Amino acid sequence: MTCQLHKVISEIKPVSREWRRQAKDYLGRLAIPPGSLGELLVLAEQLAGIKETLRPSVKRKVIVTMAGDHGVVREGVSAFPQEVTPQMVNNFVVGGAAINVLAETAGASVVVADMGVAADLDALAREGKILSYKIDHGTRNMVREPAMTRQQARRALESGMEIAGRLARDGVELLATGDMGIGNTTPSSAILAALSGRPVRQVTGRGTGISDEALENKIRVIEKAMDVNRPDPKDPVDVLAKVGGFEIGGIAGVILGAAYHRVPVVVDGFISSAGALLAKALAPNSVEYMIAAHRSLEYGHQFMLEELGLNPLLNLNLRLGEGSGAALAMNIVESAARVINKMLTFEDAGVNSGPVA
Repeated sequence: MTCQLHKVISEIKPVSREWRRQAKDYLGRLAIPPGSLGELLVLAEQLAGIKETLRPSVKRKVIVTMAGDHGVVREGVSAFPQEVTPQMVNNFVVGGAAINVLAETAGASVVVADMGVAADLDALAREGKILSYKIDHGTRNMVREPAMTRQQARRALESGMEIAGRLARDGVELLATGDMGIGNTTPSSAILAALSGRPVRQVTGRGTGISDEALENKIRVIEKAMDVNRPDPKDPVDVLAKVGGFEIGGIAGVILGAAYHRVPVVVDGFISSAGALLAKALAPNSVEYMIAAHRSLEYGHQFMLEELGLNPLLNLNLRLGEGSGAALAMNIVESAARVINKMLTFEDAGVNSGPVA
């Protein structure tokens, strides 16, 4: 483990219990029936604990969409060809994708990072339209060998940490994760199976909408990859290296970096939650900085949320990725911040909070 990775994961502290207690007490005195704003109050308490203030701000919002390709697509696990990945990156750049539209609605910026797209995106990077942290032109085929080297896995994690750190130092107050990579539900299912011990069949879904026959093939592919590589569930870097993806490692790094810099991070759907599982395995305290955006329609996502111990804010049958669910959830996160920032207590509002005799 390199010095940077070790430093970050060793210095991620639990969210302040004292600030959470103060926030809970304050929220309990708001001019509403006790608990009547439900999960918004829980979220407001979490934000206060992370920010260590009763006036947490999440106005400056950024969604980091990580892009990477996967050698395992050669096994027929996706309904779309690999060429779609760079095409969609270009769509992000021109502002025509779902994530662009939804991020604009949330008042968030979108940062696209090339972690390992199997195409030359140097021109976009030189023009400042994307960040280039390219580790390789896609991972290797995990059915035949490890998806990446251990050194590459560390680079993916540390690249995500660096991106989160840069954004935090620039004053970003709320981060979110997103992904783009044809075939990336396959390594995400493999990561879930490796870290949870659940059977591959139980955690594998249809991704972009593959047929029954293709789903059976996908399950066989993941089972073979697990048998060939034997990822060690006690070593999350090994799991990432054996059956992961560059963009998934980058997402894990963003989450770890956000926790290190005490910035709340909204975790998108299935792919992002695979990154969140790796982050939790590396630094259990990082979960306290995560906010689950939504419950994905991808079948295995429910098990990821269980492993993380997180309750999703939304359930809209989404399965797009890109950070789309996280963008939608950002409005809820900002609403929670405004509740604790702007609502009056019974005392301040001059309202008698006692029960009717």
